[in-house]
Amino acid sequence: MIHSNRVRTAMARLPEVDPAIGVLALWCQFRDGNGPTRTAGDVIHIGAEFPLLPISEQTGLLAHHVLHVALRHSARRSATEERLGTGFQPMLFDLACDALVNEALLQGGHALPRPAVRAAQVADRIAPEDRPDTLLSAWDCEQLYQILVAASDDRSGPSGKAIQDYALQQGFAPDLEGSDPEAAETEIWAERVAQALATGRGAGSGIGAVLARFGDLPRAQVPWELRLRRLLAKALAQHPHLSHARPARQWLARDALARQTGAAQPVFEPGLIRDTKRPRLVIGLDTSSSIPDLVLDLFAAEALGAMRRSGAEAHLLGFDTEVHSRTRFDSKAGLTAMPLRRGGGTDFDAVLSEAQAYDPSLILMLTDLDAPLPEAPKAPVVWAVPSAPRVQPDFGEMLVLADQGGIVAENAGAK
Repeated sequence: MIHSNRVRTAMARLPEVDPAIGVLALWCQFRDGNGPTRTAGDVIHIGAEFPLLPISEQTGLLAHHVLHVALRHSARRSATEERLGTGFQPMLFDLACDALVNEALLQGGHALPRPAVRAAQVADRIAPEDRPDTLLSAWDCEQLYQILVAASDDRSGPSGKAIQDYALQQGFAPDLEGSDPEAAETEIWAERVAQALATGRGAGSGIGAVLARFGDLPRAQVPWELRLRRLLAKALAQHPHLSHARPARQWLARDALARQTGAAQPVFEPGLIRDTKRPRLVIGLDTSSSIPDLVLDLFAAEALGAMRRSGAEAHLLGFDTEVHSRTRFDSKAGLTAMPLRRGGGTDFDAVLSEAQAYDPSLILMLTDLDAPLPEAPKAPVVWAVPSAPRVQPDFGEMLVLADQGGIVAENAGAK
């Protein structure tokens, strides 16, 4: 829907240079606005500077914002902010989105107003040794945001300073505004993007011709925090059970009526009583694997919330080939404040055996699962892993903490 005079020339040219983006632009709304060009949900506000650019850069900038809309960056930005709360860093999220979009457009032959941030240049500055061979298929904006946060947390280190300097050198200015995550229409836009890329590949020009697989496609997934919340609530809930030591209230009423009227005494009915055992959670933290502090903070917040709601107690066991630290878990700082013995091997026998000795309602294991598994303990187990393991565990349930967007939660084998 075009209600912008400033964008008409670029819109007419866009389908010729990039059929994929041209198709996606048909689903966007355009408005002439004040300030720089920016995206808010499905609406692209065209700034006064837009028609002053060369036509090639107008087309590239238009394609940039069309991809923001199609990839649901505004809604994903708001969803990430809701999840992280005060820990959310909007500038870094916008930088991640812009870097991936610009990388795709430049590989597709578009011209952009220079200088422009690029995912390849970001990777060279913060993680050159871990840089994927195919950035656009390996990273989405949530994953790149997590990498940027980890780098920027060390402001005095080389990576943190490199990010600040790079953003300053490129004149980076955020061009995203948040929108309602509930109105993201993720499935619809994922299908539109897939069809548009197929159209572009057939035409042989634009981003469709260079992107065999785009990792930043919007995905409809259940966030792992929500799945973890449900698992904890189920395991730590105190369910009443029948007890013959206490009669049911309805039996007492019928028995009293029978005594008054001289009728036959009713058959005894046991009543319900609460379980006097306090629910207990044991968290095993595999210190030989690398789990980002951001994930640990989110994990701790969910675990603490479940404990407060259920009245449960929790115990934190740090382990590698043995259990080397034991502490009562009562704050978010507990996970990151634990002295971590990084490196070394992993052995689950000792930690699962000690965890079972607490008679827990649930054993929660943060690990990369890079070790043989022992026999299943009596208590239910949840495996929280940074990424999908090569071999699926044959007991318990598994949560894959693969990224910071909508993280897939998977069931493991029998239990």
